[in-house]
Amino acid sequence: MKTMTCKQLGGACDKEFHANTFEEMAEMSKNHGMEMFQKGDEAHLKAMNEIQEMMKSLMQ
Repeated sequence: MKTMTCKQLGGACDKEFHANTFEEMAEMSKNHGMEMFQKGDEAHLKAMNEIQEMMKSLMQ
């Protein structure tokens, strides 16, 4: 079992995700991100925007 935090996955907090595969961890992180988005958490919204900008620049 692997453990990573929200911050290690590009997020904004120290919430830990425990999973056997990266796919499971990515799904947990995504669900956490959606929950924080719905709550309007500013730190997570900022982190999400930064990840989106990074992804845009990688796709160019």
